[in-house]
Amino acid sequence: MKKLVRISLIAACAIAAPLSMAQTSAKLKVGLMLPYTGTYASLGNAIENGFRLYLAEKGGKLSGREIEFIKVDDESDPSKATDNVNKLIKRDNVDVLVGTVHSGVAMAMAKVAKDTGTILIVPNAGADVVTGAMCAPNIFRSSFTNWQPGYAMGEVVAKKGHKKVVTITWKYAAGDESVNGFKESFEKAGGKVVKELTLPFPNVEFQALLTEIAATKPDAVYTFFSGGGAVKFVKDYAAAGLKKSIPLYGPGFLTDGTLEAQGAAAEGLLTTLHYADSLGTARDNAFRLAYAKTYKLQPDVFAVQGYDAAQMLGIGLAAVKGDISKRAGFVSAIEKAKIDSPRGAFTLSKSHNPVQDIYLRQVVGNENRFVSVISKALADPARGCKM
Repeated sequence: MKKLVRISLIAACAIAAPLSMAQTSAKLKVGLMLPYTGTYASLGNAIENGFRLYLAEKGGKLSGREIEFIKVDDESDPSKATDNVNKLIKRDNVDVLVGTVHSGVAMAMAKVAKDTGTILIVPNAGADVVTGAMCAPNIFRSSFTNWQPGYAMGEVVAKKGHKKVVTITWKYAAGDESVNGFKESFEKAGGKVVKELTLPFPNVEFQALLTEIAATKPDAVYTFFSGGGAVKFVKDYAAAGLKKSIPLYGPGFLTDGTLEAQGAAAEGLLTTLHYADSLGTARDNAFRLAYAKTYKLQPDVFAVQGYDAAQMLGIGLAAVKGDISKRAGFVSAIEKAKIDSPRGAFTLSKSHNPVQDIYLRQVVGNENRFVSVISKALADPARGCKM
């Protein structure tokens, strides 16, 4: 009987070993759900470039596993998001989801990821709820919450002595939450948001709202726009003559990846973000050189966030020797990690959002130059997270 049991155990191990080896030698399927067309197309491309750069630095593999990319253009359209992400999971059988830029699309991705248990790494979209009320052990973010740079800028604007501010943004999650973060800290410091102006995403007909700003005569304007919309807003703001009389402030997305197109209209603008063009650290210098050599472009915050999404995936896979089915070990490793990012090292909060320095930057030519650390190790409050 003992001999039979021993033979059975050996047989079981012989079956399990090939299965485990097959699990970790097969290609890891990564679903890239990003905007490749429309106002955020350049952002999606930068995120993918950053992700691929880290992968190239690791010889094209993470913990011995080749990466197979399945790409979907999400078109920054929340109405298509659920179908798109379900196709990646159910049709394409991806192991990991990476996406996206638009906060409304990201919320749909997070819901499906939470329901199915699929690993999701968000390389941009700052929707507070993703690491707030929708938080889950399998959802991570390599970027920011909309609250973080907005809150930091509220402190900056208050310290500059401005008392009355008008805000202007697209009417969607990212815009609303960015303004809310700004308003929270600005009004805590004694300021007052006297008017909140919005227009539908991705509308860029700003003229009527610029006229309203001029008539209101605030001390300053806080704005959230990104991509092509940011280019047009900054140029229209300057063309309307407002830049000379009413200082314009915003989170760094206003000027990241957009400076060449904005030209002189952006010169001197102050923004807050978790990355700047002139940090000057050895880590960032190496990253910028490698990115420029590979893509013949200068990297921006979106490239950094894509790069760090790949880093986080690599950290999780290393802990489980490439076997992503060992979910507890994968998650625990990322939770405990100190991510060696070009932006500066950061950790993750309990809700899996970066705890990171927020920088004040100023536009000088085609650079968002570092001015100072305005908020050290700023953690999002993760309101509603019960993880």
